[in-house]
Amino acid sequence: MHATHELLRREWTRFRRPARLIAMVAAVLAVVAVGLLHAAGNRASCDGPCPADPTGPDGSLVNDQFSFAHRDLGENGSITARLTSMTGTITYPPPDHDEIVPGLVPWAKAGIIIKDGVGQGSSYAALMVTGGHGVRMQHDYRHDVAGSDSGVSAGSPRWLRLTRSGDTVTGHESADGKRWTKVGTALLSGLPKTVRVGLFATSPGDLTLRPTGLGGATEEVRFTQAGGVFDRVALKGAPPAKGWSKDTVGEMNRTDWEKYHKASGVVEANGTITVTGTGDIGPGATEGGARPLERALGGLSLGLVVVLVVAVRFGTSAYRLPRTDGPPVTRRELAAKAVVVGGVTFVTGLVAVGTVIPAGLSILEGNGVTVLEVSTFTGVRVVVGTAAVLALAAVLALTLGALLRRTWLALVVAVLTIAVPYAVTSFPLLADGPAQWLLRVTPAAGFAAQQTLVEFPQVVAHYAPSAGYFPLPWWAGIAVLCTYTAMLLGLALSRLPQGEGSRPLG
Repeated sequence: MHATHELLRREWTRFRRPARLIAMVAAVLAVVAVGLLHAAGNRASCDGPCPADPTGPDGSLVNDQFSFAHRDLGENGSITARLTSMTGTITYPPPDHDEIVPGLVPWAKAGIIIKDGVGQGSSYAALMVTGGHGVRMQHDYRHDVAGSDSGVSAGSPRWLRLTRSGDTVTGHESADGKRWTKVGTALLSGLPKTVRVGLFATSPGDLTLRPTGLGGATEEVRFTQAGGVFDRVALKGAPPAKGWSKDTVGEMNRTDWEKYHKASGVVEANGTITVTGTGDIGPGATEGGARPLERALGGLSLGLVVVLVVAVRFGTSAYRLPRTDGPPVTRRELAAKAVVVGGVTFVTGLVAVGTVIPAGLSILEGNGVTVLEVSTFTGVRVVVGTAAVLALAAVLALTLGALLRRTWLALVVAVLTIAVPYAVTSFPLLADGPAQWLLRVTPAAGFAAQQTLVEFPQVVAHYAPSAGYFPLPWWAGIAVLCTYTAMLLGLALSRLPQGEGSRPLG
């Protein structure tokens, strides 16, 4: 134990040369300065105070915008409706962006819903027909269950039914109104005795990708609108009422299309109810202006390069000095170097990331920019995980130095395999496929530790590295980096003689 402690102390003494310590401080400053400058440059652009983004029952940001024809419903009751047609409009789609066309985006929705009031973010369960994903039952923004893959037309209507029993809502669908198939069940804890029940329609933006860079793409979103025509609407457990209340949940009818062509809303005529709307009901996404906390780490690439340079040079330092007392490095000495470099880099990462994230988020919030909420565990995981990834990258770079024994060669390999994949995939430069594979098979996969965005199949978004979505979960990305580090360190150690010795400090 004393010999090990002495060896670590000696390697720490070798490491703490002024130039190396200054470089590590520079790495911290690079991460913090770039992150704070980026935060300071982001401001909300609203006429007056920006409205608060809606949050769901679990406190997360949500999208909640739709047209709604509704009535009261008691603790036990149901709604049954037949959807006879579903049509929509897509504005200025590619390739020429010069016309408005009829059509439905895949996640356009029309159906029936039970909701705790008309306020945005309130608890709900809905059964719907979508533009391209068949019948779905969704509840409380994050939950989605598939029904049949049937669409709807005048010759093939779709019957929908939601039944409430206390806090439990069950959805059924039917092709003829006689034979019913269960789609799913939702438990909506804490529903009041009286809720709102009715018909709804909404349609998210039409997302397409514009080519840029070397095959990369940037997102373009256009206004869309969807409408559903309902008849044979029947309610059980609803108190008598003169008619339907007609509302929009969230803002609507502000676009030129809605103002001058077709308004979103509810129209009753000849025994049918037509509901037309735009927007979405589901998890919140960053397209609305909210920022994930990892956006504060824009300077991490610069800090990473500095760390790699320091680690490589420390790994090759023994081979740049003449030795007369045996091999330049022994197995135990390389292991001690790895501990020192990893430990110093981990502390450096903790200071940098632990400073820039809370400070950057404070600046964003002060500028009126909404930040996506995360759990305490996730926030700690981002800070500690990113610091650990920097430490593992430093040990990997040190190991490359020990294996290749040429500073420039080891540095080129380290930068090309760790820093470059991470940097080039952070921007819409490469095509999504190659970018995702780079973050699966290179050591840069470890930077998935910083991701907080969640991919939801029922939400239209560009799920690519340039948009902040890593192809591997955080633990799998770290496992890839650990595997590279362990394998190369093991190879380097196997090539060195055992022994301790005492080397000149360098």
